[in-house]
Amino acid sequence: MSESSGKNSEDAGMTFWDHLDVLRGVLLRSLVVVLIFTVFAFCLKEEVFAVVLAPKSPDFILYRLLSELSARLGFSVVDTFDVALINTGLAQQFMIHMKTAFCVGLIVASPYILHQVFSFVSPALYEKERKYSVRLLISGYIMFLVGVALSYFIIFPLTFRFLGTYQVAPDVTNLISLESYMSVLIMLCLFMGLMCELPVLAYIATKAGIIDSGFLRNYRRHAILVILVVCAIITPTSDAFTLLIVSLPIWLLYEASILISRSARG
Repeated sequence: MSESSGKNSEDAGMTFWDHLDVLRGVLLRSLVVVLIFTVFAFCLKEEVFAVVLAPKSPDFILYRLLSELSARLGFSVVDTFDVALINTGLAQQFMIHMKTAFCVGLIVASPYILHQVFSFVSPALYEKERKYSVRLLISGYIMFLVGVALSYFIIFPLTFRFLGTYQVAPDVTNLISLESYMSVLIMLCLFMGLMCELPVLAYIATKAGIIDSGFLRNYRRHAILVILVVCAIITPTSDAFTLLIVSLPIWLLYEASILISRSARG
């Protein structure tokens, strides 16, 4: 069988405007599904914000685990804390509710969106390319979710716990705005989700012959410097604690990328 037979014959006969019409349908269907899930998330306000605001509670799973671990080791690391969230704008809570609902709708609809995009692109690929692309797409999606989970369960709670309770003097009370809380949470989750794509990108670049594990090892020090600079620019806060806690997982991802590049080459 020739390579050309691996492609969709109907797709080969389509004009540019036919492809554009198909793309419009993909975008329209994806938008409708996102809007449907957004409406559901908007209606489930209490359930959604119970999850979103959970890291500010001392009963959050990470704080409980650290408290149990410190108790077994014979010292106290995590004690009870209380950080109040306030609203500073008339329409701010409503707007944050809408933005959060949209983010939830987009996350829930993302598998369908990826399926629609792949269905649009796959007719132009050969059979081997399709199988290869499916594996990469699934791997990239899983790694993005891993990054979001890493930020939600570890990075953001530790950042919020440290900065939310930090005081220069006992008589200076912390009142964190809801907008500040949400912007840091969303930015860190998005940033860590994208950074977790490093191993996938390293695998693709190695297979394409662009880089290898030796290249990544030789430029390790340069990469660490770039990671620190990018984290300092991207992260919503400018403190050293957040910079360290965000940079460390990315450095570990870079080291994992070296191993993945070596296995992809071999």
